[in-house]
Amino acid sequence: MVDVAPDTFIEDLQAQARSLGFCALGIASASEDPVRAQRLETWLDDGMHGSMAWMKERAHHRRSPQGLWPEARSVIALGMSYAPAADPLAHADRPEIARISVYAQGADYHDTVKKALKHLARWIVLEGEKRGLGGADGSVGVKVFTDTAPVMEKPLGAAAGLGWQGKHTNMVSREHGSWLFLGEIYTTLDLAPSTPGRDRCGSCSACQDACPTQAFPAPYRLDARRCISYLTIEHKGEIPLEFREALGNRIYGCDDCLAVCPWNKFAQVAHVHRTFLPRGELAAPPLADLLTLDDAGFRKLFSGSPIKRIGRNRFVRNCLYAAGNSKRPDLLEQVGPLLNDPDPAVAGAAQWAASKLQSVP
Repeated sequence: MVDVAPDTFIEDLQAQARSLGFCALGIASASEDPVRAQRLETWLDDGMHGSMAWMKERAHHRRSPQGLWPEARSVIALGMSYAPAADPLAHADRPEIARISVYAQGADYHDTVKKALKHLARWIVLEGEKRGLGGADGSVGVKVFTDTAPVMEKPLGAAAGLGWQGKHTNMVSREHGSWLFLGEIYTTLDLAPSTPGRDRCGSCSACQDACPTQAFPAPYRLDARRCISYLTIEHKGEIPLEFREALGNRIYGCDDCLAVCPWNKFAQVAHVHRTFLPRGELAAPPLADLLTLDDAGFRKLFSGSPIKRIGRNRFVRNCLYAAGNSKRPDLLEQVGPLLNDPDPAVAGAAQWAASKLQSVP
């Protein structure tokens, strides 16, 4: 058994990762970081995860990679760029257009990143065992994750040197700005850790100032219950009244805190995986068209999209809040039929939208 994999293995690993579309790679220890674990515990105890109960239910797995898989010794953290070519805030003043978060305008990143992770994991096993880097029995173990598992992706990415967690709590990279999809490979290999990312936010408060709902009670701290991404994607039922106008024309996610980050000026669109490029019909969809979607139409339009997972009802609910904010009485034609929608949240949103549009001078 080799105590630490040689540099040549890491160099070859990086080359293989680049060939699969990853633009960033770093190594972190799989052992527990007490500071990271305490921050998670405090955030959960303060209830800032909202209705995302799974965050707390599997907190013991999130505390450290070894909490999820005791045999893990190293974490290979990876990033794929989805830097947009167009300004994500370009349609902020066009109420007839529905705004969809940049990451959801293309194919579902889970599929693309997971496929590449599996390819890379197979290479690690084959090369690691061939080069005699395995354990006592010569084997190399791996597990791959992206977003859906109880993994602290952003802190691990920072520990692995992909960048740092900015004041908006998302990953920021000197090379790729705030536009990175993250993935991890846990492995039994003992790999030399990369130099952790250094916080370069300085005195900048652009992301904090840009938040429409004041979801940041302090820098580096997010209250998900106030976040538009949480409200439009994770939150079930009607969205609290205090946040409805702040939604504007955002119907799925929010890019505001990401888009204003000054480090984005270094992000290279050329590095973006082609599957993440926006679909024409999702880059600037007319709000009126989306309000008419039934379940079949919703599934057809969002086939292969991450938006599909929230379902037609939650999606149309979001569109109705955008309609109410539009000051476009002509949208009453699409809102009216939804007043009697079988879903209570949709009907409630339709009533709110109708009342707002009927009062437009």
